[in-house]
Amino acid sequence: MMESDRWQKDLDLIRDAARQAGEVALGFFGQSPEVWWKNEGQSPVSAADFAANDRLQNILTKARPHYGWLSEENDDDPARLAAETVFVVDPIDGTRGFINGATNWCVSVAVVHKGSPVAGVLFAPALAEEFSAIIDGPALKNGKVISVAAHRPDDVLNIAASAEMVNKFEPEYAKLLSRVKHVPSLAYRLAMVADGRIDGTLVARNSHDWDLAAADLILSRAGGSLVDTHGDRLVYNRENVKHATLFAGGEQVIKSLLQQTHSG
Repeated sequence: MMESDRWQKDLDLIRDAARQAGEVALGFFGQSPEVWWKNEGQSPVSAADFAANDRLQNILTKARPHYGWLSEENDDDPARLAAETVFVVDPIDGTRGFINGATNWCVSVAVVHKGSPVAGVLFAPALAEEFSAIIDGPALKNGKVISVAAHRPDDVLNIAASAEMVNKFEPEYAKLLSRVKHVPSLAYRLAMVADGRIDGTLVARNSHDWDLAAADLILSRAGGSLVDTHGDRLVYNRENVKHATLFAGGEQVIKSLLQQTHSG
């Protein structure tokens, strides 16, 4: 089997799994599910997260038992490091927004092969939106091809970023930035860059593989990129799944953000 055929079959699998998990999560949405707090009370997790995760794990690990598994809602299994191909999963990206009734949360599922995402799906059931891509295909939203926004040097940039991050830029440059309303789901925020609704986003340090892997691929196939402060693409399924400060957008947006960061 050619690799492109393999990844298409994986995409079909994870798309079905994401849809099923999304429907499970949607059953809890607006119903005040039980909530617990992890990471010393900094991060919420709900009964919906666990139920959606169970559905994903049941479908995916049975279909591909030789793939590794990395999910926000499972204890990390070091065996994934020996696996060439890994499922990277966030059953509900944007749990805080989910709990508070925001609709822009999503199920994030990626297949990562040798450190790079090769198939990815983001399913936002409350919005009836689905983003998907494989490594050698276009980025799609509900079956239609999407791309990042075109940008000219003097355009005002619509950026998703904290005030703290924007305030580190030179005042003259900051005037060219228009901050958009906070989007609790990082994966969905990257999807908004991929389909051109916003120009870019700055990602604070300590995001995780499961927040990023599927959206990274979708953004890349839409003509954008997600990079670190050196302009390098991310490597996934490392021992440490946390990342430093990141930048996402089209080529010119990334270039301008990195120049401003390095001149600061």
